[in-house]
Amino acid sequence: MFKIGDFSRLGQISVRMLRHYDDLGLLHPAYVDPATEYRYYTIEQLPRLNRILALKDLGLSLEQIAQLLHNDLPIEQLNLLLHAKQNELQQHLHDTQQRLNRIANRLRQIELEEHPLTYDVVLKSVPDCCIASVRQVVPTTADMPKYRGMLSRQLYAWLNEQDVAPSGSELVLYHLDDYRETDIDTEFAIAIDLDDNALPDLPSAPITIRQLPAVEQMASVIHSGMLREITQAITALFSWIGTNGYTTSGAFREIHLFGQETIRVRDEPVVVELQIPIERL
Repeated sequence: MFKIGDFSRLGQISVRMLRHYDDLGLLHPAYVDPATEYRYYTIEQLPRLNRILALKDLGLSLEQIAQLLHNDLPIEQLNLLLHAKQNELQQHLHDTQQRLNRIANRLRQIELEEHPLTYDVVLKSVPDCCIASVRQVVPTTADMPKYRGMLSRQLYAWLNEQDVAPSGSELVLYHLDDYRETDIDTEFAIAIDLDDNALPDLPSAPITIRQLPAVEQMASVIHSGMLREITQAITALFSWIGTNGYTTSGAFREIHLFGQETIRVRDEPVVVELQIPIERL
């Protein structure tokens, strides 16, 4: 048998709560010394205590817990309840982390307003080119690094298998009409140099070989610096488009002039060109 203090250590619960559970009829001591009124518990009572604590963590009231225990809650049902609560809390944690990331980004933008970087937006024409690409809808912005890494490795592995060398920078295309934080249609691509006769002999799934069309009017800006500061370049690009009487008319392009994304050194400066087709309002 355990004295109440030792049982509290075993069950990781305060003596005060054990006494409270006794008063409510949730967990009576196995024995109470009539002379000293010391409470004693047994090891066999630990599973019931664990059930009480688990149900309490689910947010149930002590009255509800008493009712469930009175009805002899099966362990399988308890496991289902705990797994459901675990999933709920994990989703809540994920959502909270996304909110924290958004707040951090906004704070960084506000801080940079005092010392803004200077960007020169240019208008140019871009010729067509042949690309190998893989495209997927990314669930959320928080998932973007994982998915981009996965798409990049998949594409480079396929190029190696086909013995096809890149002929230009890798790029990411976002097929969106507006800013989105969920269901982001993303295409990771690499420019290649293949003649028309070679294209039919190349397998397509999951890789696509296609011609990226020429763009007569492309708004472009170069970001040279930390990747986390690229939002300033995006802001500069879209500010220029709006103030000069243009509107967007195609997929947003992110061209990596720093090399291969998956092998770059983290937290080191990068050079990225941002492009988007435009037309007059």
